[in-house]
Amino acid sequence: MTVSGVRVRIAPSPTGEPHVGTAYIALFNYLFAKKNGGEFILRIEDTDATRSTPEFETKVLDALKWCGLEWKEGPDIGGPHGPYRQSDRKDIYTPYGQELLDKGHAFRCFCTPERLEKMREEQRAAGKAPKYDGLCLKYAAEEVSAKMAAGEGSVIRMKIPTEGSCDFTDGVYGDVSIPWDSVDMQVLIKGDGMPTYHMANVIDDHLMKITHVARGEEWLASVPKHILLYRYFGWEQPVFMHLSLMRNADKSKLSKRKNPTSISYYSALGYIPEALMNFLGLFFVQIAEGEELLTMDELCEKFDPENLSKAGAIFDIQKLDWLNGRWIREKLSEEEFQARVLDWAMENDRLKAGLRLSQSRISKLGELPELAGFLLKSDLGLEPSAFAKIKSPPEEILEILNTVQPDLEKILEWNVETIEAELRAIADRMGKKLKVVVAPLFVAVSGSSRSLPLFDSMAILGRSVVRQRLKLAAQAVASLVGPKN
Repeated sequence: MTVSGVRVRIAPSPTGEPHVGTAYIALFNYLFAKKNGGEFILRIEDTDATRSTPEFETKVLDALKWCGLEWKEGPDIGGPHGPYRQSDRKDIYTPYGQELLDKGHAFRCFCTPERLEKMREEQRAAGKAPKYDGLCLKYAAEEVSAKMAAGEGSVIRMKIPTEGSCDFTDGVYGDVSIPWDSVDMQVLIKGDGMPTYHMANVIDDHLMKITHVARGEEWLASVPKHILLYRYFGWEQPVFMHLSLMRNADKSKLSKRKNPTSISYYSALGYIPEALMNFLGLFFVQIAEGEELLTMDELCEKFDPENLSKAGAIFDIQKLDWLNGRWIREKLSEEEFQARVLDWAMENDRLKAGLRLSQSRISKLGELPELAGFLLKSDLGLEPSAFAKIKSPPEEILEILNTVQPDLEKILEWNVETIEAELRAIADRMGKKLKVVVAPLFVAVSGSSRSLPLFDSMAILGRSVVRQRLKLAAQAVASLVGPKN
């Protein structure tokens, strides 16, 4: 497939740690652009104002740069089709919402959240898929105007055909047909004036002249809404390509609840970006056995978007380890290896911060590895016996670990102060003294009850590494508790 004037994009939401699935989709778009002499664009989709943060946006940019991906336009470098952050584009979307209302392709919906939730509950109870029932479609223009004048809150919803199906050709799945009666009357403009993902996505792709939209297969069911918006606006639609989801070895969806998924986790453990890109890129190429070690240029040369598997991309950590080891041994010179080690140790100020905390706690330099070595370890190798010195019984330790894990996810900005504040709040909610809560965390995070200050250590290690260590610690302690009756 050779296409002129190709423009593709990656459009992550800054609502959490950047996921390896984002790197997977970004790499496909990057290779597609390079293969076709096109342009790769980065756009930040932060319409979810309650979960999007500047910290996560920075992490997204840093993670994709670490992966070795370069974009032609983006929020950090600008470009002719900016702004490249949706929250900065709010005023752009408003006229389009009004245009759809004026053309009769959308309507004002005044339903309250309580009414919508009751509606969905009744639909589920009847064995139906929950979707909007069209109540506000019946209002005449005069009634809508009166409600607006009275200050009633509203959103803008799109109208959906009542008969037939949406038929389109996907670049991966081929011909697809989705009945219109299975498509919801999507909210396009929320009550605060911000667009939903679907509205902003289509408008931005059009204004940024995106020719091909490559994304995960979870968005396949949303294509009818997007195609309908292109038709309503009278715009040419892009080519859609939906890639199979990243999956665990057991074919379940790759998620942080089961396995580490953050790009920052793999960076922190000492995986090198070329190996991770090599690993992900193998899902997009056809190679013979023995040809697995590929640079970005070699991936681009072998890249074949017309022969993609629909079976699912299996995230095989053993294969990634194997590739990473080969890259370290075969692709890095002695000087490059030494430089990479130093860069990795200094990443996020890890080594410097660890040394600063260690200086007042040692009498000999030789004590450093035992005291601070956990900051550089990929695996603590925790055994249940590591928790033997803690006074709390295993059941209480497990309760603490299982409570702390999800609660730490609520922290928007990960630093010493916010970690301490959240752990103190957790202790209060659990009705326990802080020292009782932090005791098992010392072992979980460092592998020892004698270590560097806990809050500082957690801040240095980063959210994704701490998450995984707490999960592994909980698994170790669970073996002491035994099965529930």
